[in-house]
Amino acid sequence: MKIAIPTEIQAGESRVAASPDTVKAYVKKGAEVVVQAGAGAGAHISDDAFAAAGAKITRDGFGDPDIVLSVRRPSAKLLKSLKPGVILAGGLEPYGDRAGLEAIAKTGVTAFAMELMPRITRAQSMDILSSQANLAGYKAVIDAAAHYTRAFPMMMTAAGTVPPAKVFIMGVGVAGLQAIATARRLGAIVSATDVRKATEEQVKSLGAKFVFADVADAATSGGYAKELSAEDKAKQAALVAEHVKGQDIVITTALIPGRPAPVLITKEMVESMKPGSVIVDLAVERGGNCPLSKPDEIVVHKGVSIIGTLNLAGKLAGNASPLFAKNLANFLDLMVAKDGSLNIDYEDDCIKGTLIARDGQLVHPMFAGAK
Repeated sequence: MKIAIPTEIQAGESRVAASPDTVKAYVKKGAEVVVQAGAGAGAHISDDAFAAAGAKITRDGFGDPDIVLSVRRPSAKLLKSLKPGVILAGGLEPYGDRAGLEAIAKTGVTAFAMELMPRITRAQSMDILSSQANLAGYKAVIDAAAHYTRAFPMMMTAAGTVPPAKVFIMGVGVAGLQAIATARRLGAIVSATDVRKATEEQVKSLGAKFVFADVADAATSGGYAKELSAEDKAKQAALVAEHVKGQDIVITTALIPGRPAPVLITKEMVESMKPGSVIVDLAVERGGNCPLSKPDEIVVHKGVSIIGTLNLAGKLAGNASPLFAKNLANFLDLMVAKDGSLNIDYEDDCIKGTLIARDGQLVHPMFAGAK
C-alpha cells in the first residue's frame, strides 16, 4: 500500500496532511509513504524529518499511490494522474462548488470529505473541523489583542487603573469555546452568545457571561446550529445590538453547514462600537458574519477594525498540521486491516458519512442526484 502526501497548492495554505509521527505509524503497518519535496516547509517539517520517519521524498510524482491525503483539494494534474479507486481523503471543501466535486468524482477516485465527519463520540478523533477550529479560536483572540490598542487585563498602577477589555464571542462551538478560554486567560471580561441554549453551561464553566434572547433553541440533532425564524432573529439581533455597544472586542464564529454565514454584526452595530474596537470574523470565507468583512483584509470602519483573515488555523501550521494528520491517521485506521491491506466497510457511520464520490459518481446524500 502506497500513501502519497502532496504539497498543498492553494495560496496561503501552509499545512501538510502528514507528520513524522503519522508517517512512522503508516510505515509500521507496512505502508510505503511518499511525500512531495517541500510539502512540510510551511509547517516547519523538513524533508529530512519526513525521511527520518521512513518516508520517501519525491520531486517527480508519486507513481501509482493507493491513498492520497491532503489538507485541501489536490491539483487537477494530480487528480488526473490517479488510477480509478484510489482513496482520496482530506478537506475537500464540499459546500458551494458542485462543479469541482463532479470533477473529483469523474476521475474515478473514492473521495472522502473529512468536513462531513458525523458528530458522534467515536468520530471525535477524526474531526478535522474541531481540531482546526480550536486553533482558529485561539488565534482569533491573539490577532484581536495585537490590533487592539489597549491592554486586555486590568492593571493597577500608581498613575491609575487600566480597565480590562470586554470581549464578546458570538457562536459557542469549538472555536468559540477556545476564544472564550483564551480571552479569559488574557484577563478580559468575557461574554458569549449562541442560538443553542445548551451552550450556556459551557460558557459559564469558562467564567464568561451567557447572553441569550428568549428564542427557540436552534440546536440540531447533530449538534450544529440551524437558522432562526424571522421573529427569533429579530429578538436575538436586538439583544446583540444592545450588548455590542459596550464591547471592545467581538469575535464571530457562526456557520451553518451548506449555507452562507448568517449576518450577526450589522453595519449599524459596527458604528455603535467605540473607536479602537476590533471585530474578528471567523466566518469570512463563507460570506462573513459581518457584511463589512473582506477576505484576508483588515477593514477600518468609523474607527472599528474588522479582521477577515482566512484560514486562521493555517497561521499556526506547526500545530495545525500534526492535529490534521492525526485526524487522517485515525480515519485510515478504519479502513486498513492489520496486514496493511485496504478493507473498507462502507456501512461504517464515519466512512458512510464522509464518502462523497465513488465509481465516478457523487454518492453522498447531500449531493447525489442534486443539481
